Amino acid sequence: MKTTYLPGIIAMAAIVVASNILVQFLFGQWLTWGAFTYPLAFLVTDVMNRVYGGPAARKVVFAGFIVGVICSFIGTKIMLQGDGFTYPAVTLRIAFGSGLAFLTAQLIDVAIFDRLREGAWWRAPLASTLIGSSVDTAIFFTVAFSGALSFIEPGNDVSWAGEILPLLGTGPMVPLWVSLGIADWCVKLSLALLALVPFRMIVGSLTARTT
Repeated sequence: MKTTYLPGIIAMAAIVVASNILVQFLFGQWLTWGAFTYPLAFLVTDVMNRVYGGPAARKVVFAGFIVGVICSFIGTKIMLQGDGFTYPAVTLRIAFGSGLAFLTAQLIDVAIFDRLREGAWWRAPLASTLIGSSVDTAIFFTVAFSGALSFIEPGNDVSWAGEILPLLGTGPMVPLWVSLGIADWCVKLSLALLALVPFRMIVGSLTARTT
């Protein structure tokens, strides 16, 4: 593993761990704080892919995944207290859902980026992030909060996420986690567009250093 990949690995691991913790806290009624940090993982992957190539991006994804899983597992053993309750910093379901969603979505992102590499500079990062983010959201929120998968961690009470409410406050009646997932997905789509600016700047800076 080249030392030039180290910043990408560190950034990826930090994003995964931070998002696993922040996804447990609501921002407003329909969003979690994790919605604002996790999309940065796609920016890291796409930058590494553009500058160092697909194989390098996959190495960073796998290395970041391993470090993130280890840190998340440690988080499941760290107990926090609040409102008279004791709870883990990272629940097992969130750690498992995050890991599965991360690995699947990031590898899809790399594959799509490679397919579109020779097109306009913005096409590969935008398309790969949009599709990868959609896959990530679907897998993570289903695994982490769906009542049908409660067998993954029977002792973890996620009944709050299963409360039946109007979709985003106005639509049909659905479990709360569905609204959280859709709101999260909308934020990811918005950030995918905004991330094109730092993507262009970071790639330009790194490319200049390597030439």
